[in-house]
Amino acid sequence: MLIFTTASLNLQRLFNHAGVRRKAGVSVKERVKRMRYNYITIEREYGSGGTRIGRKLSEETGIPCYGREIMEAVSKRRNISIKNIDKYEEKATNSLLYSLYMLSQIQRGEDGVLSDEGKIFLEEQKVIQEIAGEGRGIFLGHCASAALKSWPGVLKVFIHSNNEEKKKRIQKDYGIKQEEVEYMIKRFDKRRANYYYANTAKKWNDLWQYDIVLDSSQLGIDGCVQLLKSCFSEKN
Repeated sequence: MLIFTTASLNLQRLFNHAGVRRKAGVSVKERVKRMRYNYITIEREYGSGGTRIGRKLSEETGIPCYGREIMEAVSKRRNISIKNIDKYEEKATNSLLYSLYMLSQIQRGEDGVLSDEGKIFLEEQKVIQEIAGEGRGIFLGHCASAALKSWPGVLKVFIHSNNEEKKKRIQKDYGIKQEEVEYMIKRFDKRRANYYYANTAKKWNDLWQYDIVLDSSQLGIDGCVQLLKSCFSEKN
């Protein structure tokens, strides 16, 4: 796991992580080319700017970014509204027994005995895999790292920020009143943590499971984008 908390982006650590050794006469640009990440999955704290980072990364690289688009695809397939999908995701529990049961049913492919929440999760996983099969991509949330766990060239990223920066961003970007910000942070982070745990049996904020952890309050949106931009392999 690599943790970046300052604006000084250590590319050599990225090279080491990607298995790209330093050789005499080989430029930094050439070593960046040798990194072979085709997919970036992003889990992020509410208000950390993770969604904006993913979207801006997409704009600068031309590589599609998928977040709400995953829910929209599931909505069409299952003939269920986005609002109801949101409700199912919010109902996810952090019970270990439930998580183990869910995982066992998914591994067996027994869709018929899954809860509504489980069926939504399974459909999301299928959508993510189908999208990835079409080419490189950036995935926001939805346990994308679990969907692509056996795929080569996947970089798992977690983005966080200090509370003060999150509060400012939430008020500015989402128009949330100051007195409601703390509640919204707790609500959305709890929802993301429960959904992740229910479907992977892993703690969402266990940073050791990610390849790179970014502090957007220190790096800034652009700093995070530039670092992640350098991780993609060149298009074949």
